[in-house]
Amino acid sequence: MSSVLFDSLYGGLTSVLNLRSQQHSLTATNLANADTPGFKARTMDFENLLGSAVDRGKSLQVQKTDVNHLPGRAGDTSNPRVEELEAPPWKEDGNSVYAEREMARLTENSLLFSAVSRGLSTRLKILRFAASNGKV
Repeated sequence: MSSVLFDSLYGGLTSVLNLRSQQHSLTATNLANADTPGFKARTMDFENLLGSAVDRGKSLQVQKTDVNHLPGRAGDTSNPRVEELEAPPWKEDGNSVYAEREMARLTENSLLFSAVSRGLSTRLKILRFAASNGKV
C-alpha cells in the first residue's frame, strides 16, 4: 500500500533535501571560519553524490525479495563524502575559504532546496486532496 501512495520520487526528494541541508551546514561552517588561519573549506560533490544515491535507490527497488517489503530508499545520504579544499600557495594564512564562492554556493543551495521542498509540498497536497475525496 505504501508503494502506491509514496513512490520512489518521495525517497529521492527526501535524499535531495537531506543533501542540500548538509551542504548548507558545510557552507555556513566555511563562512564562519573565513578568518581562521589554516582552516580548509569543505564541500560535497553534490551532483555525483545525488546520482549515486538515486542509482542505489533504483537497484534497491529492483532487488526486493518479498512483496511485503517497502520500496528501497533513494540511497544512503546520511554520511556523504566531504572534500576539503586546499588553500592556494599564495595565501599566507593557509585558509581556503573564499567568501564570494561560499555565498554563491549558499544562494544556489538555498534556491534549489526551496524548489525541491515546494515540489514535495505540492505532491503532498495532491495526495491530501485525493485522500479527502476532492474536499479541501
